Amino acid sequence: MKDQGQFQKFQDPFVTAKGETRAQVALTDPQTLWFNTGTLCNIECENCYILSSPTNDALVYLTADEVTDYLDQLDDRNWAVREIGFTGGEPFMNPAMIDMTERALARGYDVLILTNAMQPMMRKRVRAGLLDLRERYGDKLTLRISVDHWSADLHDKERGRGSFARTLDGMFWLRDNGFQMTVAGRTVWGENDAQSRAGYAAFYAENDFNIDAQDPMQTVLFPEMDEMVDVPEITTDCWDILDKSPTQVMCASSRMVVRHKGADKPSVIACTLLPYDRQFELGHSLEEAEKPVQLNHPHCAKFCVLGGASCSA
Repeated sequence: MKDQGQFQKFQDPFVTAKGETRAQVALTDPQTLWFNTGTLCNIECENCYILSSPTNDALVYLTADEVTDYLDQLDDRNWAVREIGFTGGEPFMNPAMIDMTERALARGYDVLILTNAMQPMMRKRVRAGLLDLRERYGDKLTLRISVDHWSADLHDKERGRGSFARTLDGMFWLRDNGFQMTVAGRTVWGENDAQSRAGYAAFYAENDFNIDAQDPMQTVLFPEMDEMVDVPEITTDCWDILDKSPTQVMCASSRMVVRHKGADKPSVIACTLLPYDRQFELGHSLEEAEKPVQLNHPHCAKFCVLGGASCSA
């Protein structure tokens, strides 16, 4: 029988169900500022981290001027950010995506775009914009492609029939035009890490993709997120027990800007995985977002602390 205390987990931001002090993470070394360009997506995955779909506009499109405002704030706050990340939804659904990318690149940042490389990216106008950015900024721009499994059958199980082939078409175009690509996969298929990476290595070799399957920054394998699975709460004592440092957790080095539907301006949140949980909304400015984050969610434990995963490059 499960411990009855589990039903009270992740309730108090400062104290666990067992009455222990909950761990928190300070923003110690900001490296990545993420922008969620909106939750609308051209497909609906079986297990999307933030429920993106063709109808979910809970996070509305950011504008290029809003991105510029936060880039200005980075200068004002002297954050040592090296990377601007764009995620969604599908970022190329946002009509300002090329403009937003250009504004970040023009400031000297590395830019990472998370995409499924399908029809939104392959529109003529978008491809022309990407080619222009590639010509001017080279490998300062990286596209991380969602390939949930190296086989078509399992990838399509997650993303729908035919999605693997359409993503491949986009990857071929990126390959042939000299873009820097990485891949994001999932670890839910009953394979161990070595088996997964061997499968991706064969997939890359077969398609002449210049991606290293063994490099966790080039082939990022994410655990599945299931809020119904019982996971331990992270206390202040856990850092020593697990031989981990709070500085290794994603919210020590990143923040994400979103705009909730109906809001009059964007907000800064602590985590790319938790855009709907208002306890992780830190304010409207980067200055407000410098406050520490209480690890009061199952994703904090499973994905970040125990899983060691990070959305950033």
